[in-house]
Amino acid sequence: MSDSLHNINSWENSFNLVNEKLYNHLKNDEYLIVQLKAENTQFVRFNQAKVRQTGVVIDGEISLKLIANQRVTYAQFPLTGDVDIDVQNALDNLAYARSNLETLPEDRYIIIPKNEGSSHEIYQGKLLPYEEAIEEILSPVQGLDFTGYYAGGSVIRANYNSLGQKHWFKTDSFFVDYSLINHNEKAIKGTFSARDWHKEKYHHQIDYHKQELQQLNLPIHEVKTGSYRTYFAPSAVADLLGMFSWGAISEASLRQGGSALAKLRQGENLSPLFHLKENFHSGNVPRFNDFGEMSADEVPLIVEGKLVNTLISSRTALEYDLQPNGASSYEALRSPEIASGNLSEKNILKAIDRGLYLSNLHYLNWSDRTQGRITGMTRYGCFWVENGEIVATIKDLRFDDSLYSFFGKNLLALTDFQEFIPEVSTYEARSLGGSLVPGALVDNFIFTL
Repeated sequence: MSDSLHNINSWENSFNLVNEKLYNHLKNDEYLIVQLKAENTQFVRFNQAKVRQTGVVIDGEISLKLIANQRVTYAQFPLTGDVDIDVQNALDNLAYARSNLETLPEDRYIIIPKNEGSSHEIYQGKLLPYEEAIEEILSPVQGLDFTGYYAGGSVIRANYNSLGQKHWFKTDSFFVDYSLINHNEKAIKGTFSARDWHKEKYHHQIDYHKQELQQLNLPIHEVKTGSYRTYFAPSAVADLLGMFSWGAISEASLRQGGSALAKLRQGENLSPLFHLKENFHSGNVPRFNDFGEMSADEVPLIVEGKLVNTLISSRTALEYDLQPNGASSYEALRSPEIASGNLSEKNILKAIDRGLYLSNLHYLNWSDRTQGRITGMTRYGCFWVENGEIVATIKDLRFDDSLYSFFGKNLLALTDFQEFIPEVSTYEARSLGGSLVPGALVDNFIFTL
């Protein structure tokens, strides 16, 4: 990759030049959408509070979507920062995409791009300097088995089209995704993420998890099959919320009979305490989607337990004669927020009284999508509570319950604080976004094994 890409400000200029050349080679009946995914990220991997791997990833990838004659085809190539190489790669991939067009069937619901105005959003942060990151992260965890990784830097998403629309989004962000592990190989999981590094907040979170790590030395309480009052920490709530993107909040899923929220269209409601919306004010993800369409700053989805909107892509809108609302082609949540409630952190254990405190979940899946039933397992930092105090740890449990219960009739309270739970995937590229969610206290949550 060219040294010019080490200067992130040069990426926009390179991308603009590539687009200019591509548009000059289009035929009259062709439309082109060009997207950029790029990053300049410092990665540090830790094990036993020691550095095991460190480096910087500087990467950019351009995707072409060529549309003509009611057909669409795609191509991808790297952005190197060398203008001559990038332009030649772009023209070669345009020719490749064009050669594939006539072999494809027509698509009756194809979306033709428009020029509905451009955007240019840059969110600068106060990230850790490269040379200080390791010391800052490791200083409060000396003497502990601290395992995980740090990723921090600038991420770019862009979407241009041949009609002149240009969307450019750049944000600075970081996360520390870690586990604290005790001598019995039990772990407390944590994620610390923001745009600005706050040393005091990081130390406060580590101190809180150190206390939980000590509680892992408590005896194991055998939890029998049945239903229990259960507290879900924000990270666990985010796991449950993630299932809404798997065939729930999508309008296409509702229309095709595969949505777990179908009952909300049939008169049933969730708890009046439950409010869900897409909220793009934070700048964690771009408002434009893969079609180059802009979402509103906020899109209310569930208000006081009632479904008021779904995620509607342009393709779904065309098929069912609806109005799109800026959803992606996958009609998945991109920047969700569940509103907070009034349960304070100091009163959580008292409110549980007797039951379970769950920090993390995993292996979630639908067990009965039509009934909104989700199954999964407990994971890190899960405890048994008796008389309002943590008195024991638990073995991993399987649960199976309906969102119409735990986000519906059995939802007792939501915390008066929210946490941002980031997307931490780095497969192919660093992910953007995350969920802003409170903790949730639920009655009669069902454990099956």
